[in-house]
Amino acid sequence: MDRLWVGLGAIAGLTSVAMSAYVAHATQDLPAGAVQGLRDAVQMQGWHALALVATGVWARRSSRLANLAGLAFAGGTVLFCGAVYAHTLGGMNVARLAPTGGFVLMSGWLLLGLSALRR
Repeated sequence: MDRLWVGLGAIAGLTSVAMSAYVAHATQDLPAGAVQGLRDAVQMQGWHALALVATGVWARRSSRLANLAGLAFAGGTVLFCGAVYAHTLGGMNVARLAPTGGFVLMSGWLLLGLSALRR
């Protein structure tokens, strides 16, 4: 599983950079609040890409909790960032998924911390 988290982290990092470029160069017609929301989502995606890579490194020496943290980071990133992107750029009514994704991301941090304490 450790390689999966590193791979997903790399994909999340790549797409975070791509989304950052998109937000910087292709969102002039959006309201300032929408652009700021996209920037926040890009930042969350970038930080959790790094969290996935770190989880992959840690999972080699840790318990099942680290793998659950990786699952939470991956799922939470898709839910939170995906909801912001889909709502802002696609007009989709999925904004309710963002708080769920945020909760899942926080759970990932808790699981990662617990995995370090149980070691």
